[in-house]
Amino acid sequence: MISYLKSLKIKQEQIFMISVFLVNGGNYLYNLILGRYLGPEKFADAAILITFLLVLSFVAMTFQLVTAKFSVLFEDTVFYNFISKMFKNAIIVGLILGVLVVLFSTQLQTFFKTSTSTMFVVFGLGVPFYFLMSVNRGVFQGKNEFTSLSITYQGEMISRLLTTFLLFWLLEIESSILISVGIFCSLIVALFPFKLKNFTFLKSVSLEAPEKKLVLRFFTITAFYELTQIIINNSDILLVKHYFTQVDAGLYASLALIGRLVYFIAWMFVMLLLPTVIQLQKDGKATVPILLKYVSYIAAIASLIIVSCFLFPQQIMSVLFGGEYISIAPLLWKYAFATGLFAVSNIFAYYYLSLDTYVPVVLSGLFGMVQVVCIVFFHDSLEQVVHVQIGTMILLMIMQLSFFFFSDFAARKKKEV
Repeated sequence: MISYLKSLKIKQEQIFMISVFLVNGGNYLYNLILGRYLGPEKFADAAILITFLLVLSFVAMTFQLVTAKFSVLFEDTVFYNFISKMFKNAIIVGLILGVLVVLFSTQLQTFFKTSTSTMFVVFGLGVPFYFLMSVNRGVFQGKNEFTSLSITYQGEMISRLLTTFLLFWLLEIESSILISVGIFCSLIVALFPFKLKNFTFLKSVSLEAPEKKLVLRFFTITAFYELTQIIINNSDILLVKHYFTQVDAGLYASLALIGRLVYFIAWMFVMLLLPTVIQLQKDGKATVPILLKYVSYIAAIASLIIVSCFLFPQQIMSVLFGGEYISIAPLLWKYAFATGLFAVSNIFAYYYLSLDTYVPVVLSGLFGMVQVVCIVFFHDSLEQVVHVQIGTMILLMIMQLSFFFFSDFAARKKKEV
């Protein structure tokens, strides 16, 4: 597919956007088949693994975004020293987190009421590979090598899809274990193509003090922001799995999967936004037009999805997941509305993160914690959990827009002076 697109002389950015649509489609197909095949009760366990993978992706995204940013800013020897350092640190962090998941697999099974702890053990073994993969993707993203970046995402998606269902066909063991093995295999495949030329793991490498300070500051704030992403994006599924029955948790997981469609589409624009904004700032050009362009795209897509979920909730649930999931359909548009608000506010946060402005990041962290606390205290029903998220995301959106208008007004005033 990539070779065919290149033969048509399509730009790398366009190839990447098409690829992301295909990858998201493949991942959706993967989840939909699991939901239909397993039913709500067993799908609840599968959803925990998928959520853990999303949590892992946000943690590792810190390494990817930091790598992407400084792949734009650093050159020559400084760049190669920086990348070597990032690979080494990514492996260390990945090993630590992977070991923790394996060691606490029994406790995780108890807290999330899963059928086995082995699923967490297998998952933990794959964690270091994800971090290594994220630094590799960060290089491709920062250098605008979107064809290679597309290949890593497609490899991960296709291998997970094929491996998982091949295992289902060949083996008759606990489904959650097979899913975790499929995830593990996909992380290995996603390492390729791997950009190792001129990088070193063995030799001690360090950056000069100014570069080191820049990297450390951006890494810290990005790690904080990705933590807020984890909280806002995944805390609801994890808490619902803890507080509700297996069936309710499975129903909610299907709701979340459909409702978050707009967020996954928005992520494609975020991947393009960050290096573009950094390059524009580096060249002394205006960055607000590119922000407004992407915000308008996401707002339009979100509106279309929300309206569709409002008008055809039962049809959507029936077609995608089957009759066993129809009871959750009335909440579909509400969840999509909450996710749409988050997707738009997220564009603002990443925009300012690219510009080393961190107030929107702090706001996201604050409202992420508010969401968790509210769900802990208000979870009498799945509907109440969704309403909590709508309220929290409305407030977050108001704050992000207020900061944008205030900042833009201040910048215009400064230019006039």
